[in-house]
Amino acid sequence: MATSKHSFALTLIVALAMSCIDVNLSARHLLDTPAPPPVPTLPSILPLPKATLPPLPSVPTLPKPTLPPLPTAQLPPQPTVPTLPQFTSPPLPSTPLPTLPKPTLPPLPTMPTVPQVALPPLPSIPTTIPSISTIFPFLSPPPSTTSP
Repeated sequence: MATSKHSFALTLIVALAMSCIDVNLSARHLLDTPAPPPVPTLPSILPLPKATLPPLPSVPTLPKPTLPPLPTAQLPPQPTVPTLPQFTSPPLPSTPLPTLPKPTLPPLPTMPTVPQVALPPLPSIPTTIPSISTIFPFLSPPPSTTSP
């Protein structure tokens, strides 16, 4: 990851350096060219006359119309709602309802039992960091020649 960052930065620096060479050569070429002729002046534009608009006509006022009164007609009397005769329902029979027999359900089947399986014990996870000398014995310091 760090190598790719460094190679990207190096590539960017090289690209910028190459682009600066072209810019420097272009600037040198522009300095070596003679000055262009002066730009001709444009003729002046005459100002346009100001247009004057006629005044707007006034809005006429319209007379208020008078509306005739609405006629009030007498409505005929409303008819009355006829009354319906009272309906009497016959009495219900007082016989008891028949009783239904209780259904008997078969017993539910029993579930088979699952055998108990003994699992092997889990391996122990090391909690200490091994020293480098046990992993790489060639990195251990050489034995001392003097005794303390």
